[in-house]
Amino acid sequence: MRRALARLLAGALALALMAGCSSQPTGSPGPGGSGSQSGASTGPSGSGGSGSEDVIEIGVVTSLTGHEANFGEAQKRGYEIALEEINAAGGVLGKQLKLLWEDDASKPENAIAAVEKLATQTKVPLIIGAYSSAATLPAAQTATRYQVPFIVPTAAADNITQFGSKYVFRINSPSSQYARAVVDFLKEEVKPRTIAIVFENTNFGTSTAKAIQEHAQAAGFEVVAYEAYAKGAPDFKPMLNSLKAKNPDVVAFVSYLLDATLLMRQSREIDFNPKVYIGAGAGFSTPEFIREEGAGKDAEYTFSATLWTTDVKWKGAAEFARKFQERYGVEPAYHSAETHAALYLVKNVLERAGSLDRQAVRDALAATDMGPDETIFGPIKFDESGQNAHPMLVTQVQNGQYVTVWPREYASAAPILPTPPWSERK
Repeated sequence: MRRALARLLAGALALALMAGCSSQPTGSPGPGGSGSQSGASTGPSGSGGSGSEDVIEIGVVTSLTGHEANFGEAQKRGYEIALEEINAAGGVLGKQLKLLWEDDASKPENAIAAVEKLATQTKVPLIIGAYSSAATLPAAQTATRYQVPFIVPTAAADNITQFGSKYVFRINSPSSQYARAVVDFLKEEVKPRTIAIVFENTNFGTSTAKAIQEHAQAAGFEVVAYEAYAKGAPDFKPMLNSLKAKNPDVVAFVSYLLDATLLMRQSREIDFNPKVYIGAGAGFSTPEFIREEGAGKDAEYTFSATLWTTDVKWKGAAEFARKFQERYGVEPAYHSAETHAALYLVKNVLERAGSLDRQAVRDALAATDMGPDETIFGPIKFDESGQNAHPMLVTQVQNGQYVTVWPREYASAAPILPTPPWSERK
């Protein structure tokens, strides 16, 4: 009797231990480090179909922590507004959308792990991500390996859509188009003889700088300097003094926010006065750049290629900007407009696909043809490589605000040229 009772107790204890080992605390981090929970999923691995009877789950990878968290937060805000609008209007296929957040912590290896988790554990029908080109390229390659449709809202390195994937679709312009916009604007409005190109030594920085160099030379500009720097460098004055000695008409920067801020501050400190400072998007086109915590007054008169502005004429853009300002207390950057448009693209694609099957979703993405009034980011139509042909804009900081100055058909003000010397500014 005692032996039977002992065996019964031992069996019960073993079952309890097994149950404890198989459970996981609510919200515990997955491979992507986000702590998001995956909902129930249906269908075999690779088929898609994540969600319950009332919810469709979509995977989102971005930088919620780490050195690019400001950009990740801008992306998140665009998603949030679109999500609320779509669900308030009835959702998609009769269900509410739910976003499964994966934080890549601004690290490419985390972006890879996040995509693997969403592809194999949660089995979402598609993934949107990430922020930086350094994280997005391997994330896109990973999604392609698992045959999961992957929407790129922001990352600009050209090679993201050049590795032969049939599953990667980018709504924003590639870095070569930033470069073309910079040079076309300069050729039309500034007519410089010489240009210096300064860039961070990252995937985005080097690919964009190379494209600027090629377009500038083709336009007849003399490239007097082509300078790479380590992202996050503490002091740019030696490099800037070297550039000043070459007296370029234009200095073109390819830099994220912290570097863009320091480059402009130190350009003022050494009294460096080219005719034009222009950025290839990124840090030179964020709301933080023109505020006091960024370059502040040192940002005045700088130009930047960009993808979207609050005064652009696409339907819904002004309303989105107003809603964003009321909710978050700042103007939206183009990163927020991109992710807002990306979620409306998801709605459009899923409704045309009529299911959550990954192959059906991929085919619907490839056939996308959204008009200029269907997103706040303008039209979306992909070529064979998965690249959308998005029109580029150029802004200038005037009186502490970004103003669209080119192309002329989109401009709300004329560019102020040449840039006033630092000694003549208020």
